[in-house]
Amino acid sequence: MTTISAKVIAHSKCAVSGKEIFTLQLRYPRWIHAEVMTHRQFSRNASSSRAIPVKRLLADMLRDPAYPIYWGSNQKGMQAGAPLTGWRLNTVRGAWWLGKWAAAGAAWLADKAGAHKQVVNRLIEPFCHINVAVTSTEWSNWDALRIHPDAEPHIFHLAGEMFHARMASTPIILQPGEWHTPYVEITDENEEPAAASGGAAILAVKLSVARCARNSYLTHDGKEPSMEADLILHDKLIDSKPLHASPAEHQATPDPYGEHRSQWGNFDHWRQYRKTLPGECQ
Repeated sequence: MTTISAKVIAHSKCAVSGKEIFTLQLRYPRWIHAEVMTHRQFSRNASSSRAIPVKRLLADMLRDPAYPIYWGSNQKGMQAGAPLTGWRLNTVRGAWWLGKWAAAGAAWLADKAGAHKQVVNRLIEPFCHINVAVTSTEWSNWDALRIHPDAEPHIFHLAGEMFHARMASTPIILQPGEWHTPYVEITDENEEPAAASGGAAILAVKLSVARCARNSYLTHDGKEPSMEADLILHDKLIDSKPLHASPAEHQATPDPYGEHRSQWGNFDHWRQYRKTLPGECQ
């Protein structure tokens, strides 16, 4: 069964301006990822076929294979026609099912022959889902284009899930200097969500960068990482030459008066951690 889902990981609101920022954890068929990538106001990190062990990705594909949710008939143009029915529908569904098992068998053989996961996993990508962390302050263009009858059916469904997840979420109120840190849960004495500031904010930002790089609280092997391991990963990403900076785009602090406008990046009235790094704000 195809999974198309959206979950709010972090939702913050500036105490001064009321401007909000969301980070969502998405899961959808890998073959619509290119369409998601066209939206430049989004900061994204996605699960990589080069990083996930073959056995883990293959098991995920067989447990939750990506199938079309709309089996449209052929016609001119980008949009499919009326839904297939009868023997035509059964034939196309069967072809997809056969393709899945053929790809799984080919991947198994390639893995046994000693090929690296960056080679083997490509064989099963058409039948896999992808997990993606998305952060943005701007959603109106995405909503207008993708929650629309002309949108590709899977994108339409994903956009609807994202909209409803955002509407149902309650933000944490942040002051300038306090940080939006996806995948890092900070609570107050009453175990209510709390803001990160001061030294705690620095630590939370670094941990968040590592977890956004994996778009998960867990490692690619499905294990709980140590704080030390996350900090090492942060430093490896930030200190590398060239810089691996995309996971540092999800952390942000309010800038209601525009005092650091050059550090907004693709956000609006939020300073992006990436833009505070050396060489990233030029």
